[in-house]
Amino acid sequence: MDTERPASIPPGLIVELSRAKVKPGAQAEADRWMRMLNDRIDECVATLDRERMAIEIVFRLQEDGADYLYWVCVKGEGGAGLDLDLPIDRDHVEQAMRTKEPGWVEAEPQVLMLPDPVREAVLAWALRGESSVPDRGRPHG
Repeated sequence: MDTERPASIPPGLIVELSRAKVKPGAQAEADRWMRMLNDRIDECVATLDRERMAIEIVFRLQEDGADYLYWVCVKGEGGAGLDLDLPIDRDHVEQAMRTKEPGWVEAEPQVLMLPDPVREAVLAWALRGESSVPDRGRPHG
């Protein structure tokens, strides 16, 4: 795979799509995990600041008899990871270990399309503290 950064993704911004397979027979655990995240959404959102996470979305897909979880993240470089001293992060990791197979399959981003008001908000949140917000990142010419 080509690892060159697409021109549409500004420097300092990380755009990820990750997939994990739910362990065979662990569909009820996946249900519990997603229910926990939804029930504790305020705790989850409170962690996004230290992670420099502008957008985090979880999808679930059942395909060919397998169950998959997909994580979509748009964040700034240098954000913190999970903090196991926080109950929500600790519970999140414990549930992940019970639910999904180890590791992630990572997709390679190709293009990021954001209307200007959304782009400005995402960059202001994810890249705060940077010396300047990058230009549109589009090729000139």
